[in-house]
Amino acid sequence: LGKKTAIIEVDKMGGVCLNRGCIPTKAVLKSAHSVHELKDFKSLGIDVELKGLSGETAVKRAKGISDRISKGVSFLMKKNNIEVFEGYGTLKSATQIEVKSNKGHVDTVTAKNIILATGAKYRSFPGLEHDGKRLIGAWEAIKMEELPKSIGIIGAGAIGVEFAYFWNAFGVDVHIFELQKHLLPIEDTDSSVEVEKAYKKYGIKMSLGVEKVSAKNNGNDVTISTVEGGKAVDYKFDMGLIAVGMTGNIENIGLEAVGIKTDRGFIQVNDMYQTNVPNIYAIGDVAGPPLLAHAASHEGVVAAEHISGAHPHKIDKMNIPGCTYCQPQVASVGYTERALKEQGIEYSVGKLPFTANGKAVASNEKDGFVKTLLGKHGELLGAHIVGTHATELIHEYVLFRQMEGIDEEIFATVHPHPTLGEWLAESVMAARNRALNF
Repeated sequence: LGKKTAIIEVDKMGGVCLNRGCIPTKAVLKSAHSVHELKDFKSLGIDVELKGLSGETAVKRAKGISDRISKGVSFLMKKNNIEVFEGYGTLKSATQIEVKSNKGHVDTVTAKNIILATGAKYRSFPGLEHDGKRLIGAWEAIKMEELPKSIGIIGAGAIGVEFAYFWNAFGVDVHIFELQKHLLPIEDTDSSVEVEKAYKKYGIKMSLGVEKVSAKNNGNDVTISTVEGGKAVDYKFDMGLIAVGMTGNIENIGLEAVGIKTDRGFIQVNDMYQTNVPNIYAIGDVAGPPLLAHAASHEGVVAAEHISGAHPHKIDKMNIPGCTYCQPQVASVGYTERALKEQGIEYSVGKLPFTANGKAVASNEKDGFVKTLLGKHGELLGAHIVGTHATELIHEYVLFRQMEGIDEEIFATVHPHPTLGEWLAESVMAARNRALNF
C-alpha cells in the first residue's frame, strides 16, 4: 500500500501463535496423531512395533519449527524494508512511541498512524492462579520437555482439549475439569459429544459440569478441588494446566496517557479497528474476541487498508471459522443449533456421519460427521465438521457464507468422488431431504 512502516517487538517475531501457540502445538499434535495412527496400522496390512515415546523429542521438534518460521518472518521484514525496533513500546502521545531497547537504550518512534497488536495474557481467577511451576498455562506447557506422569486440566476449551490429546497419546494420565456440561462448550453440542466419545475411548478422564473448581500447588504435587453434585472432591496430580481464558495486554503500554478506552480487559474498537483516538488502531487478541490468529491477521489487513484509504470490507465475525486440532478435529462457522433454538430462527438440519463416506472408510478415518444448518431461504446458517481433516474442509462453508450462497448453488457444484469433501454438498442436500448417498 506504499506506506513507510516500522514494527516494535520485545520478543520473537510472530507473536504467541508462531512461538508459543498455534504452530508449536500443531507440531506436537502431529506427533500425537501419529501415535494413534500406529495402533491401526496392523489392520492396514502393516505390522510395526512402537518401541518408545519421547515427549522431549516432540517438543524440541516443535520449538525448532517455530524458530525456523520466526526467522522467515524476520526475513520478510528486511525484504519489505520494514524497520524493526527490538524493545518494549509505550505510547507517549497519539503519534509518539517510546521504545526501551532490549540492549538498554531508549528510542522514540513518530508515526501518523499506530496499530496496537500487543496480544493477550492468562486470565486469572481466585483459586486458579498460574505459578509457572506446577500450575502452568499453555505457554509453559508447550515448552515442557519432561512430561509428568499425571496432569489435571482445568478448562475444556481448545487449549485444554488439544493438550489433553497430546499428553494422553504420550502416556500421561490426563483428567479434564470443566464447569460447562461438555468439552468445547462454545461448539455445537453434537461436536462436543463426538469428541467426548473419542476421549473416553482414549482413556482421558473428564469431570464435566462441576459446580466449583480450584487448584493448589503442594510443592511436590498439585491438588485440584471440585464440587460435584454438591459434594467436595479432591484429586491429586503431578501438575495442573489452567486454561480458563485470556485477557488483553493493556497495561503499561500508555493507553491512559492517550485516553484510549478499554472494556472488560480489551481495547474498544470500531468496525475498522480504530480506537476512540482516530489515528490509533488495535487488532488481534488485545481488541477482543475471537482470540484467533487468523482473525488477527485479517483485522490487520482491514486496519492497514483503512489507514491507506483503500475502502476495506467489514469483517463479519460470524464468518470467522473456529478450529480445534485434536483428533477428531473440530471446525465450525456460523450458528450452533443451540443458538438458533435460543433465538427462534427457523432452520433445517443435514447431518451425515463419515462412516457412510467411501473415502473415509477406505482411509480408516471414520470418526465424525458433517452437519449443516440451513435457513428457510436456503442460506447456510451454520456448519459443523468433526473428523480427521475437519479444519481443512471448513473453508468451502466459510466461502459459502461469505458469498451469501444458497443451497441450490452447492447442489449445482460437482464435488470429486471419492473424497471427504463431497460430504459437504451431501450434508446440504440432506438438510433439504435430497441426500443421494445416505
